[in-house]
Parts: sequence; structure tokens; C-alpha cells
Amino acid sequence: MSTPEPVRLTRYARRAGCAAKHPQDFLLPLLGGLPAVTDPNVLVGSATADDAAVYKLSDDLALVMTTDFFTPIVDRPYDFGVIAAANALSDVYAMNGVPFAALSIVGFPDATLTPEVLAEILQGAAAKAGEAGVSIIGGHTIKSEEPIFGLAVVGRVHPDGVLTNAGARPGDALVLTKPLGSGIITTAAKRGEDHLGAIDEAITVMSALNRDASRILAGAGARALTDVTGFGLLGHLRNIVAASDVSATIWSDRVPVMAAAREYARVGVVPGGTHANRRSLAGVVRFGPDVDDAEQLLLCDAQTSGGLLGVLPADRADEAVRDLRRAGTRASAEIGRIEAEGAGGIRVSRGAFGGDVGS
Repeated sequence: MSTPEPVRLTRYARRAGCAAKHPQDFLLPLLGGLPAVTDPNVLVGSATADDAAVYKLSDDLALVMTTDFFTPIVDRPYDFGVIAAANALSDVYAMNGVPFAALSIVGFPDATLTPEVLAEILQGAAAKAGEAGVSIIGGHTIKSEEPIFGLAVVGRVHPDGVLTNAGARPGDALVLTKPLGSGIITTAAKRGEDHLGAIDEAITVMSALNRDASRILAGAGARALTDVTGFGLLGHLRNIVAASDVSATIWSDRVPVMAAAREYARVGVVPGGTHANRRSLAGVVRFGPDVDDAEQLLLCDAQTSGGLLGVLPADRADEAVRDLRRAGTRASAEIGRIEAEGAGGIRVSRGAFGGDVGS
């Protein structure tokens, strides 16, 4: 009797992970047309395109609330559950919150996949949530044409300790805590073009919690914080400069990148979501003449469960990077600076040293 082949989940998804998100130039006008929120207990809503909502319950307690879900980014169901959970929990860490409870969001094609596949997805999510000290206490399922999984997460934070997209000041440092390239590498794997075998490294990066990174950046005096996911590094930085009414410079050579992703980008193995991100940033980002096409795409790459991007006083950046690396975030780096007030743009130039990871 032959052994059945393992399920390859990405075969069931037309778009993978956070690359399936609508681009910012589609979403931002929609958000701008919503009625203004007038409840004074809403500390963070949708107005600044932040990572999560924050609702004040008392003088010393606020809830952080978020939801995040997507189609399979990897083939193994267990890994998909792990990454989806880490990605959803990251929104709470990006607000300097501590997640404590979650609900599952499931779309499942039961005509083409067996219940055992869904069980593995749920087990992976439960294991990652358990690592974070979070209980998954319920959820909702629907039939769908593609597998969909994610979490709605609730966390807690002191109202005075919330970190948002706003708050960046000229002269502040930008620190990134995970390497870029997961969108490109997972696209290569989905197409059968991952000849460097980089998918396992990408899974390790995407599976890592941002819990320690959040704690360290907050402890270093972070003034603004976000996580880098489907809009890419530059897309999420755009939210910071817009909300803070500042501009920014990125030193492209200082941005940590998984080495395989750079090679794949050079030969055009790039997800559609990454190209959409670059198009949507055309009026905001100015690339220097020495920043080639592959580097531009890497900086716009649609990440899934990426790192945190912290804005902190420049004199605390070196210490923060050292602490992050000691805590296991091996690719942490200072990658740029916040510039003048009121400009709202991003300039990308080459820095002083390379930042490839995994070479």
C-alpha cells in the first residue's frame, strides 16, 4: 500500500500570506471615508492605519484588539498555523501590548482537503499561542474555496504605555528586528524555484514571536512602533511618517535581508503583492540612483510575520540592537533615521555596509 503524498497547501492558494492584502492605495481612501470615531475611550482607531485598535477600560488598563488572517504561505499545515498565529500576535506586540486571548478565524475547503489538515493548522496555532502565553478560546469556521486561517487577538496595555505609528521625531533612529525577503522566498518555493533551499530559513524567521523585540524596543524608549507585514518595510514606514508628520531616510545596505531573497529578486522571482506595494509608494518614496531594481523590490517585499520597526532616540539605538541580538533576534539593525518635520516622504540611499543574512 503506497503512502499518500504530503499535502502542499500553497497549491490551494492563488495568493500567499500577507501578499494577498489589498495595497495601501486601495485601502487608505476607504478608511478616510469612514465616519470619525467619537468615543473618548478609543485611544487608537483606524485613522492612522495602525496595527491594532486600543480601547481604554480604566486609568490603568486598555485592551489591544486586532485580527489577521490569510491564505497559506507555506506547504505544511502545522507550519501555516504557527506562522499565522505569530503574525496575528505581532499586531499586539507592535502596540507594546501583551496578548492573552484569541479566537480562530477559519475558511476551509472541505471538499478538497481532509479534516486532518485543518487539525494540523489548529495545532500549530495553539502551540505558537501557548508559547506566547495566549489561550485560543474559540473561533468561527466557514466553507471556502481556499484555506484561510488567522486569529482575532486581545491584549492588555497601560493607557500611558501604548506605542503607535505616531510619535517619531526628527533625529530618531529606525531599528528593524527581522530580515526581509519572506515574500520573495515563499513565492520561489510555491513556484518550485527555491533552488537555494531557503524556505526553511524563511519559516524560522516567520515563526519567531516579536515578544522580546517589543519589550526591548519599548525599554529603549521607542517613540513609535509597527510591525512589517504585507505593505513591506517602506509601506509600513509610510504609515509612521504620515502619522508623525515627518520624513525618513533608509540606508538600503544596512537593511537585513535573507541572502536567497536578494538572488531571487535579481532574476524576477517576486510576488505580485510586492510589485503592488512599490507602485502604491511611487508618490512617497524617492530611490537614489544607486538603489537598483532588486533592492527596491526587497524594501517593498510583502512580508508575512515580519519584524518590528521601532523609532527610538538615536543615542539608544546601538544598545537596543545589542540587546535584540542577545535575545536571539540575530538580524536586528539600525537602518535609517527620521528627518525633517512635515515632509511626509521617504528617501532611500545606500549606507555603509551590507546586511545579507544566511549567506
